[in-house]
Amino acid sequence: KVLNQKPFFHFLNLEGRQKKGRVMLVKFGFLLLVISFVFLSNNTLGQQQQDDDNDDDDSAVYIVTLKQPPIVHLFEEQELKQIRHQHKKSKFTPKLKPRNNSRKRHGKSKIPSVAQSHDSFLRKTLKGEKYIKLYSYHYLINGFALFVSSQQAEKLSMRREVANIVLDYSVRTATTYTPQFMGLPQGAWVKEGGYEIAGEGIVIGFIDTGIDPNHPSFNDNDSKRSYPIPKHFSGVCEVTPDFPSGSCNKKLIGARHFAQSAVTRGIFNSSEEYASPFDGDGHGTHTASVAAGNHGVPVIVSNHNFGYASGIAPRAFISVYKALYKSFGGFAADVVAAIDQAAQDGVDILSLSITPNRKPPGVATFFNPIDMALLSAVKAGIFVVQAAGNTGPAPKSMSSFSPWIFTVGASSHDRVYSNSLILGNNVTIQGMGFAIPTDDGKMYKMISAFHALNKSTSVDKDMYVGECQDNENYDQDLVSGNLLICSYSARFILGISTIKQALDVAKNLSAIGVVFYIDPYVLGFEINPTPMDMPGIIIPSVEDSKTLLKYYNSSLQRDGTTKEIVSFGAVASIGGGLNANFSNRAPKVMYYSARGPDPEDNSFNDADILKPNLVAPGNSIWGAWSSVSTDSTEFEGEKFAMMSGTSMAAPHVAGVAALIKQTYPQFTPSQMASALSTTALLNDNKGGPIMAQRTYSNPDQSLYTATPFDMGSGFVNATTALDPGLVFDTSFEDYMSFLCGINGSDPVVFNYTGFRCAANNTTISGFDLNLPSITVSTLSGTQIFQRSMRNIAGNETYNVGWSPPYGVSMKVSPTQFSIAMGETQVLSVTLTATKNSSSSSFGRLGLFGNTGRIVNIPVTVIAKIASS
Repeated sequence: KVLNQKPFFHFLNLEGRQKKGRVMLVKFGFLLLVISFVFLSNNTLGQQQQDDDNDDDDSAVYIVTLKQPPIVHLFEEQELKQIRHQHKKSKFTPKLKPRNNSRKRHGKSKIPSVAQSHDSFLRKTLKGEKYIKLYSYHYLINGFALFVSSQQAEKLSMRREVANIVLDYSVRTATTYTPQFMGLPQGAWVKEGGYEIAGEGIVIGFIDTGIDPNHPSFNDNDSKRSYPIPKHFSGVCEVTPDFPSGSCNKKLIGARHFAQSAVTRGIFNSSEEYASPFDGDGHGTHTASVAAGNHGVPVIVSNHNFGYASGIAPRAFISVYKALYKSFGGFAADVVAAIDQAAQDGVDILSLSITPNRKPPGVATFFNPIDMALLSAVKAGIFVVQAAGNTGPAPKSMSSFSPWIFTVGASSHDRVYSNSLILGNNVTIQGMGFAIPTDDGKMYKMISAFHALNKSTSVDKDMYVGECQDNENYDQDLVSGNLLICSYSARFILGISTIKQALDVAKNLSAIGVVFYIDPYVLGFEINPTPMDMPGIIIPSVEDSKTLLKYYNSSLQRDGTTKEIVSFGAVASIGGGLNANFSNRAPKVMYYSARGPDPEDNSFNDADILKPNLVAPGNSIWGAWSSVSTDSTEFEGEKFAMMSGTSMAAPHVAGVAALIKQTYPQFTPSQMASALSTTALLNDNKGGPIMAQRTYSNPDQSLYTATPFDMGSGFVNATTALDPGLVFDTSFEDYMSFLCGINGSDPVVFNYTGFRCAANNTTISGFDLNLPSITVSTLSGTQIFQRSMRNIAGNETYNVGWSPPYGVSMKVSPTQFSIAMGETQVLSVTLTATKNSSSSSFGRLGLFGNTGRIVNIPVTVIAKIASS
């Protein structure tokens, strides 16, 4: 699934089956895994054992999975519902035996017997040997974590009861990692008083595909602090068979769905869609968890622990307004109804990871039902965040247009899960896939699916046999014990073929592992790392795929007469992709992130508005996933999924906005936008300028220094956004003056607002809005621009510096000023075109306070007409 973007009927895009009754049991398993991995990350237990007993240096923590199914699969659905209901009413602690009330409900408990069976199994297998069992896993998986030597691990792996044994790996606390990359644990969360209260009292509304209310990212089981519902919020929770009473709690405080437009059109299929706030897609659950999911929720996918997830504002409240659906998308009428309801309910922040399917027709892009409804929401004091769209990297590909909307593009972060294929000719190819490695130091023969066909199958009969989707097509004797090479084509992108099915085929044929090479026609898609339950790797590069196939073909031995293959000489090993690398240069703007200039109309005339406003982490983001989602087959049945897209970036900023609103409850939406923009980072984690990808193919080989049309003001800086010093404010009346300044807009403005432009004595251009940026589509001769700033901090003296755009001279007055708390300062910026040019050029205005505050203002000029 790529970028989590899907074409929707008419208007909207998204920008990115366990039974529901199993949730509490799964959560208990997660909590048990938390403890085991805490042991691992600190390594205290293992180190103590080594120090005390002088064990061999190769002792380590292993996770062993047994073939017998876990308790989750043993209970009937009704029993699981009873357990869930019981545990909602009590504190659920990670002990190795159930609470008394569960034991009474189900008679004799199965949990102690499972733990005892684990102990008995270990005593028999490792009789007389030293080992430490950390925990027994009862619910999510049937197995245990223990500290043993490699020889003991090998002995365990030989037992028929064992399904899998994996060397444990270190994890990081707190999406699982982006809060740390953004500096929250040591910065913004500390300023708020800790993650325990970060975002408290703030309601974030999500217009998306709904929510899975049973996910642990949204429970309210924190007994240390109560969850008082804000008095200003009046939303309600729908009750339906899919979303029963009790689905909402003191964390998830509002949930509604809107589908009347779809129902009226006759395209709402109740057998495929949930006529309720329940999320049948996964997208809405993901975005809500990124912004405001609970802190410290274990991310376990395919029985591997990838760390602990946290929303950016983990104590913020969530209210869901479902207006998008997995099979048909959504319609503007339903979205506008959702926006209207959210404003009535009293949300503080509105997050939309959706964009129009095409640029709105008419006088200007700003005049569309959604943007105009959002203008009213901003007037009501609601801060609106929207995804920029996944239509980059072409110029003017922006899908979020209006200056009152805070538009967010997608960047990378420094965590990368890397996998590798080591070929027999000593060439290493980088790839991806959450997979275990092949045996250390051992090379395995490779065989292409095309060369493993049985006598009853041919490419003429099935042109897709290279995708490894049907084990009946292959000769097991050829595949058994080898690495199977499969083709990854556009059919995987469309969901016709799946990684999961290919892995099942490989296992049925007794293959050691699977190698997927990319079809040369699969370009412009962000392929997320995929969970694999055996050694495997996806090679996403066309050039690397050619390298693999060249080596493979050159190693084939053929009969001199018949030309038939007589032996396969290519060998390789798979390095495994479960361990993350945190040394990568980041952030960088992703190629799919939509770019400016902001198109003012369908003729692609440029608006005097900077878009995007900012970039935030949007690539390879872990987030909560709906229990029934089939949207991404690789994460079907999982509680978490890794997604990429501007959909994932927008809720990061929504979460930071909640922290700002918590710190400055009196801030207007434009002041919140100002705090985010003027404090944004311009450099990456290596100290160099933020870079941007410019091509679909091999994007990291086409990096260039990011411009404001790539990244807006820069990369979100959550910590300094809580102390911006100076803030810019733009009123509703200013926005109306701007709209009335657009040629031919009078009747359109009246139709949307009932306000006649003729009654307004002033009209302004986009570059006259009091925004924390200056964007000029056409600079003819000399023009003067003014910006007004208010000091919300203590007394401070600022020095003003600037670098002009190429082909433009720039003067700023004053060059220094002192300002007291609450005072306002006006800056006059004079730009003069010195060269004739139609190419965009970029400069910057910087205000440097004597206490260390820095206010950054990007200056962009597109067309320049010098005076004669």
